[in-house]
Amino acid sequence: MLDIIGKCGSALIAFSGGVDSSFLAAAACAALGGRVVLATAVSETFPRHEREVSKNFARELKAEQIFIESSELDIEEFRKNPKNRCYYCKKELFTKLIEKARELVLNKVFSGANFDDTGDYRPGLTAQRELGILSPLMEAGLTKIEIRYLSKKMGISSWNRPQMACLTSRFPYGVEFEREKFTAVEACEEYLRGMGFSQYRVRVHGELARIEIETGEFGELVKNREKIAEEFKKNGFTFITLDIEGFRSGSFNL
Repeated sequence: MLDIIGKCGSALIAFSGGVDSSFLAAAACAALGGRVVLATAVSETFPRHEREVSKNFARELKAEQIFIESSELDIEEFRKNPKNRCYYCKKELFTKLIEKARELVLNKVFSGANFDDTGDYRPGLTAQRELGILSPLMEAGLTKIEIRYLSKKMGISSWNRPQMACLTSRFPYGVEFEREKFTAVEACEEYLRGMGFSQYRVRVHGELARIEIETGEFGELVKNREKIAEEFKKNGFTFITLDIEGFRSGSFNL
């Protein structure tokens, strides 16, 4: 992987602060030194807490970080929330990153996609390929488990970070996006995070919020159900339910 990165000379990295992009950022800094810039999207679909996580990690690396305003909710095709919504989002974002890389005189734009992503439904990868975005982790055949293992071995603090996903994954396909719903979901998930839940998703079904957490944490949620229900209702939900199957990444894809 370091050879793949090193041959590029310099790079702008699409950096969310998650396990994959953090590992890629650390590897790129090692291979390319100061010829790396981390680019983080600022968008209503990207939780503010995760943006703060990305800032902290960039400071750890002593890497330059810039912020790119992403306006995917202004794209009609994306806002309609089709099954290939990620295509429109990634095309908009990576087009901006390519322009920024040219402005900064950086040779390549990197994505943190890994080899596991080739086996999942990822229309965003189509947009990346069309635009010529390089995915060094994928090219090196590295899976999520391997990335966590290598991150831990290298002393990278992100190795055990919970799975991250943009807020669009909280909505079923075909339901048109509304800005206020993103605000509500983010507020509810931030409340769950503040209560100490390790993995959480608030999936939206109209006025109903379906909470996904790890099954081992069900007892804690039930114990605090009245406070949680009150908070969720403040944010516009009428019904609040616990998904007894527990946390599943991409459960609307199942």
